[in-house]
Amino acid sequence: MEEGDFTKARSMVFPRNVLVGHGVIRMAPQVCRDFALSGTALVVAGQKTIKAAGHTVEEGLRADGYDVHEILVGEATDDNLKKVVQAVKDTKANFLLGIGGGSKIDLAKMAAKECNLEFISMPTSASHDGIASGRASIKNIKGPTSMDAKVPLGVIADTEIIVQSPFRLLAAGCADVISNSTALLDWEFAKRLRNESFSRSAYSLASYTAETVIENADLIRPGLEESVWIAIRPIIISGISMSVAGNSRPTSGSEHMFSHALDLIAPGKALHGEQCGVGCIMMMYLHGGDWHRIKDALIKIGAPTTARELGITKEQVVQALVMANKVRKDRFTILGMGLTAEAAEKIATITQVI
Repeated sequence: MEEGDFTKARSMVFPRNVLVGHGVIRMAPQVCRDFALSGTALVVAGQKTIKAAGHTVEEGLRADGYDVHEILVGEATDDNLKKVVQAVKDTKANFLLGIGGGSKIDLAKMAAKECNLEFISMPTSASHDGIASGRASIKNIKGPTSMDAKVPLGVIADTEIIVQSPFRLLAAGCADVISNSTALLDWEFAKRLRNESFSRSAYSLASYTAETVIENADLIRPGLEESVWIAIRPIIISGISMSVAGNSRPTSGSEHMFSHALDLIAPGKALHGEQCGVGCIMMMYLHGGDWHRIKDALIKIGAPTTARELGITKEQVVQALVMANKVRKDRFTILGMGLTAEAAEKIATITQVI
C-alpha cells in the first residue's frame, strides 16, 4: 500500500421507507410490493397486538395475494426467539413483519437476522427507540442482552393505533429518547479520554431527538394522536442514529447501564425507558449538566422521576448505581471505575430520586 492511501470504509444500513401517520397501516400491502417482497409473510405479534393491528395487516396482505402465517409470542427471550426462528422454517417464510411493542419487533429483527430475511417494523406502541434500529434486547438467564440485529427494511407507524396503547408506553419512549442527553455526554467523554471513535452525524441526530422531545414536553399528553405524531418521529430518528454510528453509543450510556443494573436487581418493576429517564437525571448531575431540565421534561410528559414512581426502593437505586459500571465493561462513561454506596446515595438524594 502506498503512503497516503486511504482505506477506511464502513457500511451504514437504514430503513428504506418510513411511513408515519393516521391510517398508514392499511398501506402495508403496497409497501411490501414496493420492496418487491413476495411469497410467504410471517407476522410476529402478541395476543393484544394481533387484535390491535395484526388482523388488519393479514387481511390486507391476503387480499393482495400473499400467503400469511402468524406466530404469537410474549417477551423477547431466548426461548421465544427460538420459537420465531422455528416458525420461519416451518412456514418457509420469505419475510417477517414485527407487529407490536419493543419485544415483538426485537424478536422479529433478531429472527430476520438469523434467517437472513428482510423484515418490516410495525409498532403498535412506542415505548423505546428500537423501532427503526439494528439493535435488539433479548433476555436470558443473565438478564437483557443488547445485540446486533436486522435493520428493518421499512417502518410503518400508524398514529391512530399507537394512540390507543397505554400512554405509559409512549411516555417511556419519550424518556428513552430524552436519555440520549447523557449518552451523548458519555460519548464525548470517552472521545476525549479514550480517543473513542466518534460520529458527528450520529451525535447530531441523537441530540436533535432528545431536544425535540424536551422542547415539546408540554404537548405530549394522553389520548391525543397529535402527541403521538410529535413523539414518534424523534423516537424513530433516535433509532436511526445508531445505524449512522454503527453502534448504540449515541443512545446508550451510563443511564442505560443504570437501567440494565435495575433489570438484574428489580426485574419487571418498571419499563426500560422509564428507568433510563430516571438514570438520565442522575447522570446529568454527574456530568455537571442541567438535571433539573431533564426532570422537568419527564414530569411534564408523565414519566417517572423517583424510585417510588419506578416501584423500587431507595436501596435498590443505590445498589444499581454502584453496580452500573460493571454492566458493560466495554463502554466507558462518566461512571468510570464505579461509585461508592455513599456517593450513589448522595447523587440520588440531591436529584430527589430517593
